[in-house]
Amino acid sequence: MQQSYAIVSVEALEMYKQKFKALADTKRLHLLNVLSNKGETCVCDLTEELELPQSKLSYHLKVLMDAGLLMKETRGTWSYYSINEEEIDQLLSEQLCCVLKPSK
Repeated sequence: MQQSYAIVSVEALEMYKQKFKALADTKRLHLLNVLSNKGETCVCDLTEELELPQSKLSYHLKVLMDAGLLMKETRGTWSYYSINEEEIDQLLSEQLCCVLKPSK
């Protein structure tokens, strides 16, 4: 009897790897938690909230942006960040469950 299961593409696995690497940091998780609670927030307010120098905050924001977990809108000289709800929902969805628990 042959077992049936779905093979996930290498590209999809690479995408998940990038997202989980972005999440594997306490500062970035804190940043996501702040944005989840406050909603769209100016980068100027995030430096105070997270008690991070601007250069370190920029690095963490870039990692999360590159992973597609944040969205950015520039207004004048300020950048405003918010959670990319679609990406977060996808990570928390049954789709990922197929990678980790294919028999379910």
